[in-house]
Amino acid sequence: MFKLLVVEDDQALNRAVCTFLNQSGYETSGCVNASDAYDTLYSGTFDLIVSDIMMPGIDGFEFAQTVRELDENIPILFMTARDDFASKQRGYRVGIDDYMVKPIDLDELFLRIGALLRRAKIASSHRLEIGRLVLDADERIVCLDGEDIPLTHREFNILYKLLSYPKKAFTRTQLMDEFWDVDTSTAPRAVDVYMTKLRDKLSACEDFEILTVRGLGYKAVLK
Repeated sequence: MFKLLVVEDDQALNRAVCTFLNQSGYETSGCVNASDAYDTLYSGTFDLIVSDIMMPGIDGFEFAQTVRELDENIPILFMTARDDFASKQRGYRVGIDDYMVKPIDLDELFLRIGALLRRAKIASSHRLEIGRLVLDADERIVCLDGEDIPLTHREFNILYKLLSYPKKAFTRTQLMDEFWDVDTSTAPRAVDVYMTKLRDKLSACEDFEILTVRGLGYKAVLK
């Protein structure tokens, strides 16, 4: 699963963008300043960065320049209220790959991120093969013995998440936070319904199973 880092000091916008991208099939981490973003980058591996420019302390220009000095290839997308040519010019000079002006259309952001990942030749490698089962995150398809298994957008995201981290247990709340809207009124038990559907649709696959972790949530176990 693609891992994205969102650096935005507006906490409401940060949460909204992260939630949308998580629901769109990405694994997203949010930071509200560049200092926290540095720590997050040092402790993990990310495929793409979305960053604001105007942030307290270290601004987006300095942040992007530092990141680019450390990693020549990771795509960086500026998401900012600054619409002047000088800011755009400076951004591209320090090494960013794309520039969007607020207010952001989230669907357009999704398309631009996909394009940047393809250009970086990252997207084509994101594919899970679990025995006879194949999940393609780019095409968003699931095949068992070459036959397509129809899954909804949310079913695919949940399955891909579980199989990306076999043996790791996820609580219902964790899954809700990633794959449901922030302001949803749906109860966490709705996750149980999706697990039942996934088990039914994948009952012919003997290469893994989705286990219920009593008092916690769910995990996928490979056989």
